[in-house]
Amino acid sequence: MTSESSTADVVVIGGGPGGYAAAFRAADLGKSVTLIDADPRLGGVCVNRGCIPSKALLHQAAVIQGVREAAQHGVTFGAPTIDLERIRAWKDEIVTKLGNGVGDHAKRRKVRYLRARGRFVSSSEVEVTPLPGDESLAAQRVRFGHAIVATGSLPICPRLFAIGDVRVMDSTGALELPDVPARLLVVGGGYIGLELGSVYAALGSQVSVVEKLDGLLPGVDRDLVRVLEKRVKEQLAAIELSTEVTALEPRADGVAVTLRRAGGGEDQRLFDRVLVAVGRRPNTEGLGLEVTGVTLDERGFITVDAQRRSADPRIFAIGDVAGEPMLAHKAAHEAKVAAEAIAGHSAAFEPRAIPAVVFTDPEIAWCGLTESEAKRSGRTIEVLRMPWGGWGRALTLGRPDGATKLIVDPETEQVLGMGVVGAGAGELIAEGCLASEMGALVRDVAETIHPHPTLSETISEVAESFFGNATHFVRPRKERTPKA
Repeated sequence: MTSESSTADVVVIGGGPGGYAAAFRAADLGKSVTLIDADPRLGGVCVNRGCIPSKALLHQAAVIQGVREAAQHGVTFGAPTIDLERIRAWKDEIVTKLGNGVGDHAKRRKVRYLRARGRFVSSSEVEVTPLPGDESLAAQRVRFGHAIVATGSLPICPRLFAIGDVRVMDSTGALELPDVPARLLVVGGGYIGLELGSVYAALGSQVSVVEKLDGLLPGVDRDLVRVLEKRVKEQLAAIELSTEVTALEPRADGVAVTLRRAGGGEDQRLFDRVLVAVGRRPNTEGLGLEVTGVTLDERGFITVDAQRRSADPRIFAIGDVAGEPMLAHKAAHEAKVAAEAIAGHSAAFEPRAIPAVVFTDPEIAWCGLTESEAKRSGRTIEVLRMPWGGWGRALTLGRPDGATKLIVDPETEQVLGMGVVGAGAGELIAEGCLASEMGALVRDVAETIHPHPTLSETISEVAESFFGNATHFVRPRKERTPKA
């Protein structure tokens, strides 16, 4: 039973990068805000069970791999000693620090934070249920002027894998680092599977990846993926494409997995652990949306307009729950749009480019229009590519296995998109995102002086190749009249 009631201009359900950003922006705009989230600390999946802990572990994996490769350059270290407990603690320290920091920002903005579960009981009221065992908070209802749903997403676990064995993990379980299994099977060749597979491989596991489709990272440009695939084949025990898991059998000595290939053939293998990373789904269950005017699409996402307003005019939705791409930075930008729209400002979520990064080794990053998307739509583009094989900074890093590409409209000469594969690709992509967003011409990029020696120079150099006058990259010269 509810024993208390309160009111708020804005109620936000979900405390991840979208939820807390929305709450903070609404508070900055003078709104009274109640933020409801059930996690031990603010930050959502990204801070607690996703982006941040995974990148902490990927950093450790990169250090280990760097030590192994340093011998090629004349520096030899002893074999790394893995202190799993300390690695786990270091990861958790980062998560705690960031979560506490978000909580401090909430206090400074006078955002009322309720660690509880929220459920709509109407289009203007949310029921707040304390977590089991928490006697510090009473059950209550909060009436609101507007609400923002920012509940994120959950790992998909097909029924086949729901066998009730702790050795079958999702991404959340894998990030807990329960141990370093001798044999790990990763089901899914997307970014989550490859990132976590890389971590476990660096720590000492024999990692095998199976992917149902015929390529890793489905949807990403193949020329970028090929560079990554070549390197991960050296790091992982096996990569099997066009292969699916058809059965799992828990045994005392491991999990027996039956694999079936598209071309025929089936066999059974034994693994110490299995990581299921086949995607994520919107988290809308238990929210009481059925008593509101909110509608869902065929995939379970909340349908929203450009202001992130749902079919119920009082309720907005942002982040993973409101559609792909499921990226924290997309959620944070949607958050500001929703908060400003609620405050009566002119705001719309209409980006030209949303960057995406796969934090493998090497990294892959892209933004704007991709070559694959252009081919599917039949759009005429010009693709500019520059491999890093002869690039000075790449050679000094011992990482010439990269490439930079620009997607350009040959008529308007506008930059439509960018892709990078290689060391630090995630840092480099921001320039391409800015160029795409502002409608920059390829000449703008080419004539912007980049620092030397850096990998960022490959961006201006590949842009120069559009005109056939790149210094370090030979491409047939084309006479082009400069655009205004």
